[in-house]
Amino acid sequence: MKRKHPNKSFWKRIRFKYKFMFFNESTLEEVWSVRLSQLSVFIYVCVFAFILITLTSVIIILTPIRNYLPGYLDVEVRKAILENALRADSLEERLSAQSNYIKNISGILSGNINIDSIQYSDSMSFVTSDFDIPRSDRESTFIEKFEEEEKYNLTALNPNPPQTEMFFYRPLNGIISSAFDEEKRHFGIDLTSAPKTNVLATLDGTVIYTGFDPKYGNVISLQHKNDFISIYKHNDILLKEIGDRVITGEAIAVVGNTGELSTGPHLHFELWHKGTPVNPEEYIAF
Repeated sequence: MKRKHPNKSFWKRIRFKYKFMFFNESTLEEVWSVRLSQLSVFIYVCVFAFILITLTSVIIILTPIRNYLPGYLDVEVRKAILENALRADSLEERLSAQSNYIKNISGILSGNINIDSIQYSDSMSFVTSDFDIPRSDRESTFIEKFEEEEKYNLTALNPNPPQTEMFFYRPLNGIISSAFDEEKRHFGIDLTSAPKTNVLATLDGTVIYTGFDPKYGNVISLQHKNDFISIYKHNDILLKEIGDRVITGEAIAVVGNTGELSTGPHLHFELWHKGTPVNPEEYIAF
């Protein structure tokens, strides 16, 4: 005798349809009927449960009902308390500074406080500098001896020290992509670096030119001692203006990619001495 496969019988049983009918009690006339199987009932129940859970979640998330969930309100309350504490602290500092200002003004108007004796009301922003540090006996003796020895040293009076005594600062920490070549009229070197890197002054000096050139972009030039001039091209932003005094290593511009001859973020650096371009690599260790 052939044995029935249990999986087939199970699949056939849950797909077997039953007719569910409603009758009129008086006339026994069929009013409404529907054919259902165990599988279809299970599917309908799952779909209804999914819709019900989704609808409930949407209502909870988008309405104030979520505040009644355990733990949800605590997070919002802690966040509001923190923001209010920071705001109150700022207002307290501002109120204290305003009170000190009004107190100083009222004291001046009443004549109880001299104008020159008023200190800054905001002690966090300003610091009174007192550089009158007393010297020790050994320090005073050393200074007197040094001044006596250097009294007749003429090199101390020379505003233009020899080139061998000048220290040239590296204008940019980068890689040399194009070297100095006077025959090709490339009177400087190209230094590649990451964008927005600061360009630094190679020596103490004065800004003698700032402007935009169609070929070289934003350009800035510095005049130094011993008839040296340094030129910085293809900058994104210029941080100094004509006439500004700069010191060695001070930021004067930001690396950019401006100008028609630019091939990417880099600095074209030139060094001129007495009107002649010189190779920066002979003066600076890159």
